[in-house]
Amino acid sequence: MVNLRQMVSEHKDLVTHLRRQLHRIPETAYTEKKTSAYVAEHLKSLGLHVRTGIAQYGVIGLLDTGRAGPTLMMRADMDALPLTEATGLAFASTHEGAMHACGHDAHMAMLLGAATLMTQITDELNGIVKFVFQPAEEGPGGAKPMIDEGVLANPRVDSVIGCHLMPDVPEGCIGVRPGPIMAAMDRFDIKITGKGGHGAMPHLCVDALEVGTQVVNALQRIVSRHIKPLEPVVITVGRFHAGRAFNIIADEAELSGTTRTFNEEIWDSWEQRLEKVVRGVCESMGAQFDFKFSKGYPPTVNDAKMAEVVRRCAARVVGPDKVVEPELTMGGEDMAYYLQKVPGCFYFLGVGRAGGAPLHNPQFDFNEGVLLLGVETHCQVGLELLQ
Repeated sequence: MVNLRQMVSEHKDLVTHLRRQLHRIPETAYTEKKTSAYVAEHLKSLGLHVRTGIAQYGVIGLLDTGRAGPTLMMRADMDALPLTEATGLAFASTHEGAMHACGHDAHMAMLLGAATLMTQITDELNGIVKFVFQPAEEGPGGAKPMIDEGVLANPRVDSVIGCHLMPDVPEGCIGVRPGPIMAAMDRFDIKITGKGGHGAMPHLCVDALEVGTQVVNALQRIVSRHIKPLEPVVITVGRFHAGRAFNIIADEAELSGTTRTFNEEIWDSWEQRLEKVVRGVCESMGAQFDFKFSKGYPPTVNDAKMAEVVRRCAARVVGPDKVVEPELTMGGEDMAYYLQKVPGCFYFLGVGRAGGAPLHNPQFDFNEGVLLLGVETHCQVGLELLQ
C-alpha cells in the first residue's frame, strides 16, 4: 500500500526548489525558451519519454507503465505576465518586465512534483500518464495549437485534469465544481470616425466622442435588456480614447472591451449583437465605424463524473470539510479547449489569506506549503483512475 502522504512530504524541498527556480525565470507567451528547457530537463531526469517544441515551446513527458489501461493527461501552463515584480522575494524574477503573477510557476512545480512521485509508484498503475506543459495560456492561447499538433493523440487521451491557484478560495482548501466554472472571454475593438471642428460650433461637426459615449451606453443595454436577468454575462468597455484638446470636437474615438459568458449560445451571438448596436448608433448619429471582434477562449466546463473523481481525491488530501464548491468566475482559461474534447476537471487550489494580493498583481505570492496539496491531489487522481 502506497503511503502517498509520506512520499509527498519527503519531496517538499524539491517542489519548493522547483517553484522558486521557475519563478526566477518568467517568460511571457511564446517566449518560454528557458522555462520549457528547465521542465524538459527534469522530466528527462525521471526517465520519461519527452517531446519538446510542441506549439513552439510545449513539452510532454510520457509515463508508460507497459500495462493496458487508460491515458490520463495532467496539464500545467508555463507563461508569465508582462509585469514588473514587487514582492521583494529572495527568488524574485530575474527577467525585467516579466513575472509569474498568476501562479503558473506553482502549476509547473506541482506537476513536476507529481511526475516525480508517479515514476516511483509505476507498479501501482496501469496505462499511461501524459504530463503536459503548455505555453501561452495568458494569450493568445497555447492549448488549441497543442491540440492541433496532436497532444490529445498518440496515445489518445481518455481524461484530463488541471489545477489553478485561486485567492478566492481559502488557503488549504480545494475548489471543485461540476459543469461551468470559468467564462468564455472575447475582445472587441471599435473605431468611430466623425467630423471634427470648433468646440463652439457642434452643429457643423459629427462628434466622435459623443457617438462613443452613446455606443458605451447602448452596449450596456444588451446586458440589462436583451439577456435573461438570471444569466451571468458581462460587457466591459475598458478603453476609450478620443479628443486632443479642450476646445476641439473629436473626429475619431477608439474603444476596446471584453465580453464574458458561460452560455455557449450567447457566446456565439456576441459578435452579431455588438456589431448591430454599434452600427445602429453610428448610423443614427452620422458617424462611420470599424468593428473588430476577436473570439477568445470558450467556457471552461468540467465533466460531472471527473469532477466527482477529483472531489473524492481532494477529500482524501485535505478532508471533506475543506473541499468547497467555488463560485463561478468570469475569468477565462484555455484549459477549456481540452475539456471540449476530453472529459476532465479543472480545479482550484486555495491560496486565499488576509492581506494577500490577487492574481495578476505585482505583489502576488502565496504560502508554498499548499503546493504539496496540489501534488498529492494530482497523484490521488492518478491512482484512482489508473489503478
